[in-house]
Amino acid sequence: MRSMEIDRRRFLGWAAGVALPGLAGPVSASPGSAVAVSRYLAARRRAGVYEAVVLDADGRDRRVVPLPDRGHSFALDPARGRAVAFGRQPGFYAVAFDVDGARPPQAMQAAAGRHFFGHGVYLPDGRLMYATENDYEAGRGVVGVYDASPGGGHRRVGEFDSGGIGPHEVVLLADGKTLCVANGGILTHPDYGKLELNLDTMRPSLAYLDATDGRLLERVELPADLHQLSIRHLALAADGAVWFGCQHMGPAGERPALVGRHRRGRAPELYAGPGEVLRGLRNYVGSVAADASGAVIATSSPVGGRIVYWDAVAGKCLGVTALPDGCGVAPGPAGGFLASSGLGDMVRVAPGADPAALRPTEAGLAWDNHFRRL
Repeated sequence: MRSMEIDRRRFLGWAAGVALPGLAGPVSASPGSAVAVSRYLAARRRAGVYEAVVLDADGRDRRVVPLPDRGHSFALDPARGRAVAFGRQPGFYAVAFDVDGARPPQAMQAAAGRHFFGHGVYLPDGRLMYATENDYEAGRGVVGVYDASPGGGHRRVGEFDSGGIGPHEVVLLADGKTLCVANGGILTHPDYGKLELNLDTMRPSLAYLDATDGRLLERVELPADLHQLSIRHLALAADGAVWFGCQHMGPAGERPALVGRHRRGRAPELYAGPGEVLRGLRNYVGSVAADASGAVIATSSPVGGRIVYWDAVAGKCLGVTALPDGCGVAPGPAGGFLASSGLGDMVRVAPGADPAALRPTEAGLAWDNHFRRL
């Protein structure tokens, strides 16, 4: 419990004395830049400092927002040019900010007895923002609901059950009112860091929730013999199917398929790809993204140092790009993907093409796990 109190005190001190007063405007923004231009967001550690950064499609910094600790992913509101950066699990902080620097960032603290899992999503009209959270004393996953309307201040106004334990990524379906939550099934408590407390009884699932009231619309689990295949990350294909990436928490010698697809009302489908591709993922998928067309899915493995591509209709493996410690992946502005690594690389990638550097690799720069297109 002492470590949690230290984290909270450090966050409150950072919010009061560091983050907000010094960031009334962009650190490195282009004057008059428009929200309609393709922009990307990522978290990083640079020269020992944690930051959220807004980039253009060429990988150039357009705005830098300091963070009090390691960041993870974002909730995005492209229509209004807003984002929320979440701390990495167990995250006790989040920071809401405008991508063009029109207003100072707003520090957000996790509710008492909760921590963030690092992901969130806005409703299309911008009124509400949802974040995956851990009710760690009760051992249940929740989705926190935040008032993101004008004057709402991203104030937490409620929560509902996530439909499982350890909710990680959440996405909004094309209907604009249905949330899909990846419940990883792993029980954790911040007193023990990220130690898994229930590997023998895991029940990972995908839960579809009504965003208006949290009502559970559908819940699907993997077969019982795959109960240690933690569902973590999500992306939507053009046909509305949810693609998911997993981390296998069972014996290292096992090689279950790590990538899957789900269509409402059906059983999940899993795709292993060629044997050498599956082995190369080393039981870990760290990020999932669809390209701009929604026809190609990219799944990254920083542990395996590779990005694997899939045909979103046929489920066929389309190829592999080697990227050491590569995890962040986002749709490119004109096809393909942009990808980032913990070794400071940022590249353009696509099936059958060699990686092309977007920016020089910097010593002391580490991109975190996720790379998002606004």
